Amino acid sequence: MDLETSEISNYKSSAVLSKLASNEQHGENSPYFDGWKAYDNDPFHLVNNLNGVIQMGLAENQLSVDLIEEWIKRNPKASICTNDGIESFRRIANFQDYHGLPEFTNAIAKFMEKTRGGKVKFDAKRVVMAGGATGANETLILCLADPGDAFLVPTPYYPGFNRDLRWRSGVQLLPISCKSCNNFKITIEAIEEAYEKGQQANVKIKGLILTNPCNPLGTILDRDTLKKISTFTNEHNIHLVCDEIYAATVFNPPKFVSIAEIINEDNCINKDLVHIVSSLSKDLGFPGFRVGIVYSFNDDVVNCARKMSSFGLVSTQTQHLLAFMLSDDEFVEEFLIESAKRLRERYEKFTRGLEEIGIKCLESNAGVYCWMDLRSLLKEATLDAEMSLWKLIINEVKLNVSPGSSFNCSEVGWFRVCFANIDDQTMEIALARIRMFMDAYNNVNKNGVMKNKHNGRGTTYDLTPQMGSTMKMLLA
Repeated sequence: MDLETSEISNYKSSAVLSKLASNEQHGENSPYFDGWKAYDNDPFHLVNNLNGVIQMGLAENQLSVDLIEEWIKRNPKASICTNDGIESFRRIANFQDYHGLPEFTNAIAKFMEKTRGGKVKFDAKRVVMAGGATGANETLILCLADPGDAFLVPTPYYPGFNRDLRWRSGVQLLPISCKSCNNFKITIEAIEEAYEKGQQANVKIKGLILTNPCNPLGTILDRDTLKKISTFTNEHNIHLVCDEIYAATVFNPPKFVSIAEIINEDNCINKDLVHIVSSLSKDLGFPGFRVGIVYSFNDDVVNCARKMSSFGLVSTQTQHLLAFMLSDDEFVEEFLIESAKRLRERYEKFTRGLEEIGIKCLESNAGVYCWMDLRSLLKEATLDAEMSLWKLIINEVKLNVSPGSSFNCSEVGWFRVCFANIDDQTMEIALARIRMFMDAYNNVNKNGVMKNKHNGRGTTYDLTPQMGSTMKMLLA
């Protein structure tokens, strides 16, 4: 019997590729990444493609890039590719060991202190480089766990964790279920329940991973919750990994509290079990620079992570530039203040626009996205209904927003929508599209019947073609 084309393809792959290369554990078979593909195939452009897909699935902070550009113009010596900086070219272009340039690691430690309000000190000797937060997360997991071991993770969580933490390490992620009834706050009861389930399944639990501020919720963990969580991990002798890559994106009170503050206050906590992941991708808007940081309070982890960092070093040219920039205290302080101000203004403008349309979001004070509540638009509270709504938004409204199920959310109907990676005009067009979609949707009951305002009779119709025509009207 002849094999189907897909079966032949899979057979050929398994014959020439390793099990790692040919498996499906990379996590990219997800609506989260499918939305990116839809954007890549038909990207919106204010001049060249007004009918394209607007990218609102990319968690980038592009609102203050002009401040960075102005600093670079004022400081040509920071680059080895200018007449002013060429004198450093030979030294920087030569091989450097994987400890990093001293001026760079010192500047990173100093920046971490500033983004945490100067309440804690960081030791430059504990700063380990990695290729972005992706590389930092994987490096840390490889230091802490063996294949088959598991980490507890509160839901909803960043979809990339399935790739970054699991694919090459072979570890498992055990969800800690958080609910909308208390605004998705992490409770010790939920942590204990997830831990017990893992124990009953004979899974070796090595740690708990937090994202603080949270992606996708845009919320921060309060001091009391952090203390309870650190006490739990300490009592069970498991690691606590805190992903703090959005530390400088907090734009409204309360202020961000780092896990570093908590362990400084509580001498009973075993610091060897506490680790921080940081980066410059979100705080400064430098995702392309691939600057990830592992910061551990455990000497053995630091030494091991530094050896592993040779697989994903930050280029010395990038280190050199950033050492200059992050050592400019006046600039960094002004940037952090202005960036928070712009994030706040954009968040308030966008969420106010959604609220006027009748869409609410989880109240948040950090990050570059909103956790949008579209539960009322579902025909039923099922994953299929959420996927149907998401496909309509992608294909007809032409917005790449990410469904909650791709974040392992325990409840359907929530969507993450990013607001800081687009300009003001594009944001207004996105809001206009959503407004038109809601107007059309509100005229249709959940059985697909549109009420006739003149005679009260209903006529069956397909929502998708109508949305296609309304999009044309919007962009005409």
